[in-house]
Amino acid sequence: MLEVFLNFLESTGFVALTWQHIVMLIIACTLIYLAIQKGFEPLLLLPIGFGMLLTNLPLAGLMEAGVNILHIQDTNVAQGLIEVTSELKQPGGLLGYFFMGDELGIFPPLIFMGVGAMTDFGPLIANPKSLLLGAAAQFGIFMTFIGAVLLGFQGAEAAPIGIIGGADGPTSIYLAGKLAPHLLGPIAVAAYSYMALVPIIQPPIMKALTTKEERVIRMPQMRMVSKTEKIIFPIMVTLLVSLFLPPAAPLVGMLMLGNLMKECGVVERLSKTAQNELMNIVTILLGVSVGASATAEHFLTASTLKIMGLGVVAFAVGTAAGVLLAKFMNLFLKEGNKINPLIGSAGVSAVPMAARVSNTVGQEYDPGNFLLMNAMGPNVSGVIGSAVAAGVLLVLFG
Repeated sequence: MLEVFLNFLESTGFVALTWQHIVMLIIACTLIYLAIQKGFEPLLLLPIGFGMLLTNLPLAGLMEAGVNILHIQDTNVAQGLIEVTSELKQPGGLLGYFFMGDELGIFPPLIFMGVGAMTDFGPLIANPKSLLLGAAAQFGIFMTFIGAVLLGFQGAEAAPIGIIGGADGPTSIYLAGKLAPHLLGPIAVAAYSYMALVPIIQPPIMKALTTKEERVIRMPQMRMVSKTEKIIFPIMVTLLVSLFLPPAAPLVGMLMLGNLMKECGVVERLSKTAQNELMNIVTILLGVSVGASATAEHFLTASTLKIMGLGVVAFAVGTAAGVLLAKFMNLFLKEGNKINPLIGSAGVSAVPMAARVSNTVGQEYDPGNFLLMNAMGPNVSGVIGSAVAAGVLLVLFG
C-alpha cells in the first residue's frame, strides 16, 4: 500500500511544482482578478489569465506537442522509391492544438473580421483629417521597434514588439507568429494587458500635454456619410493597401470584409455572426491559447521584462504623438474648426476603448462636450494604421 501511495504522490503536480510555476500561477490569478474585480478588459484578460494558469500546472501537458513516429520502408531499391508513413503515437495537449490557430495566423484575421463588422468608419470618412491622427499614433510602433533593437533584439523580434505600441493585440500575435514565434507569449500578454490598462495609462499623458483651454474645445458636428460612401470605402482600402503592401492583405482584407458585410445591408445574418458568435468563439480560443503560451520557462526571462517595459513606453509614445499632432494641426486651422487634442490619443488601435477615454477626459472639464464620435475617426484609422505598419515590417523582415 505504501508503494501505491508513493506512486500516486509522484504522479501529482505537487511533486513537479517549482518556484517558477508558483510565480506564473500568481501572475495568472492577478490577471483574472483584474478582469473580474476591476473590469479591465475582462473579455480578454479572463481567458488569457486562465490559459496561463492551465499551462503552468505541472504534468498536465496541455501545451505538449503530439508525438509522431515515421516509418520508412524501401519499396523499390533499384528505382530509389521510399515509402514513408506517419503514426501518431501520442496526441498533443488540448491547448497546443488551440495554439496552432495563433501560429498559423488564423485567429487574428478572424478577430479583425469581427472588429470590422462592429466598426463604423463614418467618422473617418466624414473627417479625413483624423486619418493623420491615427497615423501619428503609430509613431509609437516604430519608436518601440528602435528601442527593442537597441536593447539587443533582432529585427524580426523587434518588429512584433513594436506593434505593441499600436495597442493592437491581434496584429501583435499575427506578426509574432510570422517573425518570432518564441516570443509570442510575452508579446501577446504585454499587448493585451496594456490594452486593458488604456484607461489608466492614457489620461495622465493626455492631461500633461494639453491645457485646460484645449481640453474644452468643442468640435463642429460631422456631416452625414452616405451608404454608398460606406460601401465603397472598405473596397477601396482593401485594394490600395493590399496592392501597396501585399503582406497586410490578410488583416486589412478581413477587417474590410467584416465592415462591408455590416454596411451593405444584404447579409445581415453573416454580419451578426461575425459580430457575435464567431467573434466570441475566436476570442475564447485566442485568449486561452495566448495565455497558454506563457509557460514559466519562456515567460520568466530577461527578454520578457524588456518587452513589458517597452510596452509601457510604446503606449506613452503613441498617445503623446497623437495629442501633439492635433495641437500642431490647430496652428493652421481657423477658429471653430479646431481639433480637441484629446482625440489624438484615440489614434491607438484599442477600439472603442481609446475613443471612450478621450470622451471621458473631455467631459471631466466640460460635461456637455461629447467627443466620442470625433474620437472614433482617429480610433478606427489606428486599426488600419497598425495593420499597415505590420505589412511594412513583414516586407522588411518577413
